[in-house]
Amino acid sequence: MSSRSRIKTILLLLTFAGVLVAMPAGTSGSAAAQQTRRRPRDPARYRQWLEQQVRHELVMLPYFSVFDNLAFRIDGARVTLLGQVVRPTLKSDAEARVKKIEGVERVVNRIEVLPLSPNDDRIRQGVYRAIYSQAALQRYAIQAVPPIHIIVKNGHVTLEGVVATAMERNIANIQANGVPGAFSVTNNLRVER
Repeated sequence: MSSRSRIKTILLLLTFAGVLVAMPAGTSGSAAAQQTRRRPRDPARYRQWLEQQVRHELVMLPYFSVFDNLAFRIDGARVTLLGQVVRPTLKSDAEARVKKIEGVERVVNRIEVLPLSPNDDRIRQGVYRAIYSQAALQRYAIQAVPPIHIIVKNGHVTLEGVVATAMERNIANIQANGVPGAFSVTNNLRVER
């Protein structure tokens, strides 16, 4: 794989993860940032804009990691936060960030804080090493927040996120199932295409 195609792949993955914001040609970074923060008046465009803003705020949380899963649902001006996190501060930080978005009137925080457990921590590390040491999945490990999220609760593993192919989904599942101490593995990975 040439360096040019690697760069394209990385940019595609970052864009899909919602990290990058499209900049119109000929605009500076600050002008593009202001343009993406402005609230559109059209309801359909507003919903799309709001989804982009919420996704951006959640991905940019400082302690958001591969061991957390954050999702959301939008109903008008109400945003419901969902998922699981390892740190309680991440739950409150997510709510605080989303509340600051223009047009959000109410935030319902249904994020679950996972119980503290040295055994779960050991399983998390084992699943992380098993998945991201695979040659087919290593390209995901270079991202700030890899797209395969590993949620462990009381010894039960759930894989969340998005991969490019069904083969990668199966490899992640097989690797997670091979980790000692994991009672079960639920594979909720979605295939991009």
